[in-house]
Amino acid sequence: MYIPKYFKVTDIQEIKQFIQQNAFATVVSTHKNRPIAVHIPLQLISKDDGDYLTGHVAYGNPIWRTLQNNDEILVMFQGPHAYISSSWYEKENVPTWNYQAVHIYGHATTFDGEALQQDLTSLLEKYEGHRERPVLWDTLSPELLEQELKGIVGIQIKIGEIQAAYKLSQNRHAHDYEEIIKRLQEEPDTNSHAIAEVMKNK
Repeated sequence: MYIPKYFKVTDIQEIKQFIQQNAFATVVSTHKNRPIAVHIPLQLISKDDGDYLTGHVAYGNPIWRTLQNNDEILVMFQGPHAYISSSWYEKENVPTWNYQAVHIYGHATTFDGEALQQDLTSLLEKYEGHRERPVLWDTLSPELLEQELKGIVGIQIKIGEIQAAYKLSQNRHAHDYEEIIKRLQEEPDTNSHAIAEVMKNK
């Protein structure tokens, strides 16, 4: 990912927090020299030998079979993004787009059995634990769980290189920066509002 110096993010803890808050990822592999991708939620797991991303795909999805044939795969996480009109600047310029994105390169493997059950248990706790009637591993029938487990494969990506870009108008002067936030808050879409909030907190 091309990242001008203004927009490069290197704080690992900040990047980890971004991943956890924007966990629905695009995983890109290759099959016979052709890129293939899947869109899945991933969990960030820290182990003694490094950090990992874990998730699962349908058994019928061919991407998991490609993992053993690739030394490295790409995982992309994206946050809010919004069009930035140059009419909001003091001086003439061209429009642009603000966004947050993290790219991770790593080595992927598959897993099943007890490790898959533990990963699914953790996933359910993350997204269901706060609900009034949570659907957790222990609340589902053994018959349903056995049936569902037959249809999925766990994937694990050991994190290698990390590239992170937060393009948030850091290259604009203070007046333009505040005007961009104000104008984004007036836009009708939620992505623009979200980018405005990120910019306000930077």
